[in-house]
Amino acid sequence: MSDKLSFKVSIMDRDFTVACEDGEQDNLLAAAAYLDRQMRDIQRSGRVIGHERCAIMAALNIANQYLQGAAAPATGRQAQGRIDDLVSRIDAAIAERGDT
Repeated sequence: MSDKLSFKVSIMDRDFTVACEDGEQDNLLAAAAYLDRQMRDIQRSGRVIGHERCAIMAALNIANQYLQGAAAPATGRQAQGRIDDLVSRIDAAIAERGDT
């Protein structure tokens, strides 16, 4: 069984201490970076004020994106392909920003 590790992520210029399984740090950092980008995009739109409302809107957008991708049943291999594609897209977006 893996040990849980604690480390800090920054979302909207706020630091959060989170725990994850050993070996999952990169995925969690990518998820935090993705959430940060989503929240900043929403905040830039000027229609949502406040971190809490911004986080809820980002969560709704991300859930919708997930459900759109999950609408069609997938085999294990198809699901892994989707996950791999998402991870690649997140990695590319992070590299594009120079956050690596």
